[in-house]
Amino acid sequence: MADLLRIILSILIPPLGVALQVGLGAQFWINVVLTLLGYIPGVIHAIYIILTR
Repeated sequence: MADLLRIILSILIPPLGVALQVGLGAQFWINVVLTLLGYIPGVIHAIYIILTR
């Protein structure tokens, strides 16, 4: 259930979903950069991080 909430948050605000999953480490900053470069890459990365951890 928690993963579903993180995925929904990742679709709305990708860095928030990553931060909830792994904290403010390297993956979070990678996601921030991807989201700034394009919304879709940020969403894809966030969902990938949530589903693989």
